[in-house]
Amino acid sequence: MIGHRKAASGAHFAFTDRWGGVSAAPYDRLNLGGAVGDDPAAVRANRERAAAGLGRDPERVVWMNQVHGRDVAVVEGPWGDRPVPEVDAIVSTRTDVTLAVLTADCVPVLLADPVAGVVAAAHAGRPGLVAGVVPAAVEAMTAHGADPARITAQLGPAVCGKCYEVPAAMRDDVARAVPEAYAETSWGTPAVDVAAGVRAQLVRAGVSADRSAGGPDVCTLESADHFSYRRDGVTGRLAGYVWLDGGAA
Repeated sequence: MIGHRKAASGAHFAFTDRWGGVSAAPYDRLNLGGAVGDDPAAVRANRERAAAGLGRDPERVVWMNQVHGRDVAVVEGPWGDRPVPEVDAIVSTRTDVTLAVLTADCVPVLLADPVAGVVAAAHAGRPGLVAGVVPAAVEAMTAHGADPARITAQLGPAVCGKCYEVPAAMRDDVARAVPEAYAETSWGTPAVDVAAGVRAQLVRAGVSADRSAGGPDVCTLESADHFSYRRDGVTGRLAGYVWLDGGAA
């Protein structure tokens, strides 16, 4: 099942849950990750189903080889025969492509400035938060004409700060880079709130607070409807999609 929201400005944001696909356990059902051990034919079928559900061409959905860094790639079209770049954010001014990000606890961040015609998708886990992948994506959008004050951000399903338990030293390391990510679990142990950190980074990058408040409204670890690596280990991947009106699907 896919949750799809169209902003009045013509930007589209969508996030999947785990249902509606063909993958067998432990990837059941709508696994969209191609590097988690699932049957490649099932992943292709799932990606086709998800794209069709959004009215988008699966051949023009652009994915990343995510590595928990801060590098950004500019998308001019599908990668084709070229290697999929090892990046954690992609940016495009094309209306005939759909940008996609995979997650299973990390924060999927979708960004759009429809006035400038620029969109981005970013993968923000704990390392990416510290590295600054989301500010890097905003910077890349700005280089292509976006105004941070016009950017709308949507954060998708991710593990919440009340559930993302980490060692105290790790929490301190993250908080030194992004103080707003300092958190405590619901049972009183050290935690990291990646989404809160991302929202703070967006505001510091010039994205207004009311435009960066969207999501996540689901904790993946708590939700049986979503994949969670921290909960299950071997599991599937959710996807976030962003695109703009205009051009071919």
